[in-house]
Amino acid sequence: MKEIKVGIIGFGTVGAGVADCLLKNADVISKRTEVCLKLAKIADLDIVTDRGVVVPKEVLTTSVEELIKEVDIVVELVGGTTIAKKFILDSLNAGKPVITANKALLAEHGEELFAAAEKSSVDIYYEASVAGGIPVIKALREGLSANRIERIYGIMNGTCNYILTRMENEGIGFETILKDAQELGYAEAEPSLDVDGVDTAHKTAILTALAYGEWIGMEPICVEGIRDITLDDIKIADEMGYRIKLLAIMKQVEGNIQARVHPTLIPKSSLLGNVSGVFNAVMITGDVVDDTLYYGKGAGRDATASAVVADIVDVALNLKHNCVHRVPAFRVGKQFNKFNSISEIETEFYIRLSVEDKPGVIAEISEILSLNNISISSFVQKDGDDDTRKKLVILTHSVQEEYLRNAIVKIEKLSIVNDKAQVIRIEQI
Repeated sequence: MKEIKVGIIGFGTVGAGVADCLLKNADVISKRTEVCLKLAKIADLDIVTDRGVVVPKEVLTTSVEELIKEVDIVVELVGGTTIAKKFILDSLNAGKPVITANKALLAEHGEELFAAAEKSSVDIYYEASVAGGIPVIKALREGLSANRIERIYGIMNGTCNYILTRMENEGIGFETILKDAQELGYAEAEPSLDVDGVDTAHKTAILTALAYGEWIGMEPICVEGIRDITLDDIKIADEMGYRIKLLAIMKQVEGNIQARVHPTLIPKSSLLGNVSGVFNAVMITGDVVDDTLYYGKGAGRDATASAVVADIVDVALNLKHNCVHRVPAFRVGKQFNKFNSISEIETEFYIRLSVEDKPGVIAEISEILSLNNISISSFVQKDGDDDTRKKLVILTHSVQEEYLRNAIVKIEKLSIVNDKAQVIRIEQI
């Protein structure tokens, strides 16, 4: 039986989970693959603190250089986009295949990393970078390789989904639930990456590249978070048959692609509309297979470790059979004409306004919408915060974002409109 030496850079939560999985399930993996995965080295600045995993002392080192020299597969789990990048490039340049869970690094520097892997004729795998333990990368790379990808919808941040679920179920505001999420370990002490949509955007950049054959980076992706979602929005959406989710959307429309991350009204009856709590789900639609859904835990030590070890197994089998790029981790091959900016995209909209309670209000607002080529699907009027104001909720038919934004600027200038408009996109999925 071939022995493959594995080295882990970074002995934090996920690193400890990977080590535990390799040690606990070594016999199962060897029976399935006829490969013996040996945990040979773990590199970390702190090799003293107890991680709850018992490993031989000789496995631990503070030297990444030593680890790269001694192992067959390098697992990068330190995170960040600086030193982690160096570790990966050093490993690839030394001819060592790499497994990483580093979504930020791949989103921002994927093109450079994959070029280095190609030059050195080694593999770089990254299943754990998107949706934790859900095998969505493998699905795109292998299971759906016969398909042109028409669209991908993803709920890919458990923190945001947990917050929005509790806001709906319990009628508690964003800030209170965020504090609870931090205490429970679902949210970081500094939660911006999650609640402002950046974490989801990193994953979106990776999936878009895989689906459409070119690294787009972060710059063209529209990113909006959930901080401004109110209980009013949650309640009104519910009454209209929708739920609000932080949704990643990737589509190909008439040969052009789009990628965006923002709060979205989706039907309560939809599959994604029923994904609650900290769970993730990704729906991928291919031109041959139609809709496919991938659901499970999108973060956490064990879910992420599961994905990392699965990649280790794939790379170990490649080494056993002396093959590289048997299943390319990423294949360059642009499959679209251009990338549409958010202003060019067409979708339906939810608009909530605080307006004066007087005759002619709806007529004034309707006229502006009409002059900007915006067709109204429905009007709903609700009580305001006092007797002089009303909440006006408008659902539109599909319209180009640029037209909608131009209309909103004019509406907000009306004397009858009290506050800034709340605008949320709608997807009929």
